[in-house]
Amino acid sequence: MKRLLEISLGVLTAIGAFVDVGDLVASAESGARFRMALAWALVLGTIGIVLYAEMAGRIATLSKRATFDLVRERMGAGLGMVTLVASFLVNFLTLAAELGGLALVLALATSLNYLLWVIPFAAALWIVIWRVKYSVMEKTVGLVGLALLVVIVAVWRLGPDWSALLHSATHPVVPNSQTHADYWYWAISILGATITVYEPFFYSSGAIEEKWGRNDLIVNRTNVYLGFPLGGIVSLAIMALGAIFLFPRGIDVQHLSQSGLPVGAALGRAGIAFFLVGAFAAIFAASLETALSAGYIVAQYFGWPWGKMVKPKEAPRFHLVIIVTVIGAALLVQSSIEPVKLTEYAIALVAVAAPFTYLPILLLANDPRYVRTKVNSFLSNFLATGFFAVLVVASVATIPLLIITKGGST
Repeated sequence: MKRLLEISLGVLTAIGAFVDVGDLVASAESGARFRMALAWALVLGTIGIVLYAEMAGRIATLSKRATFDLVRERMGAGLGMVTLVASFLVNFLTLAAELGGLALVLALATSLNYLLWVIPFAAALWIVIWRVKYSVMEKTVGLVGLALLVVIVAVWRLGPDWSALLHSATHPVVPNSQTHADYWYWAISILGATITVYEPFFYSSGAIEEKWGRNDLIVNRTNVYLGFPLGGIVSLAIMALGAIFLFPRGIDVQHLSQSGLPVGAALGRAGIAFFLVGAFAAIFAASLETALSAGYIVAQYFGWPWGKMVKPKEAPRFHLVIIVTVIGAALLVQSSIEPVKLTEYAIALVAVAAPFTYLPILLLANDPRYVRTKVNSFLSNFLATGFFAVLVVASVATIPLLIITKGGST
């Protein structure tokens, strides 16, 4: 019964924490621009994060070492440092985007300027990381994030033409109002929002923090095989709302409030309340994961003591990295850079760094020195290698498309 409860909570947590500010922006914007023509990118990204998160959890569970703890050993100092730098920079931009998203949610709820909330949220983030138990932090915030399931209710309430939505998803067409360059830029952005760099490293570090053993492999598989796809359905519903409500009205998502417009139209103030609560919890969960990941990857790479519940005096450099990263991200948002635009750039740049951060996971998951007899199956390797090839292509194409489309704003 205890194991069943752990699995159930893990699945629910994965749903609540899957959607972050990147998904809220990218899914809504792609639906508003292309209807369901980019649903395939969301499905592809969900399959990819499932494959690589499962590998990261399996590596940590069997080796008793977090993924980045093994990167330098397996990749060498040079390539390992490239992986660290790429991961950290994108992780930093993502954290800034998450803090901006949190501030925007409270600005919508209070009508106060979002900049007033940035520093208080940064402080609250550190307090939770420092004082709240790992399991309590993860499950509480993740479960509250389930309020975002309201978007599925909103889709049903709007009564769309289901066959038209399905046809748009299975027969993608670029609308006359958009260019093909815009289409591929947003396809990469959807991938970037789904395959967040921090998730596999946070996930593997969490397995060490929670002392997973061989018997927890079933918890690992169930969490990612059920929880992440169900979270992907929430993102798909957000895209569908954009296609149903925003696309016909020619509304582009320039502000987080526009992501919630269809929910308000379908369910009124109660729906908006659920949407804001769910969005706040999900983004806060992502902020916690991103901030912790900054400390995890740096401390693990250099062999420093680390751990969320390890006292600062026992792991000072780990906690210092987190504090400096949170402060830096808060200052970046406080500089008045537009949060939605920052989010769009951050999720696009994830695609640039993804090959560097995902390659070590693929290599480690096939190395019996770390996973013993539980190396990838032929099917897992086939799918993971194919997905990695997609990441390489996306990485090469991102910067040119970013320039051509002016960040998707053409």
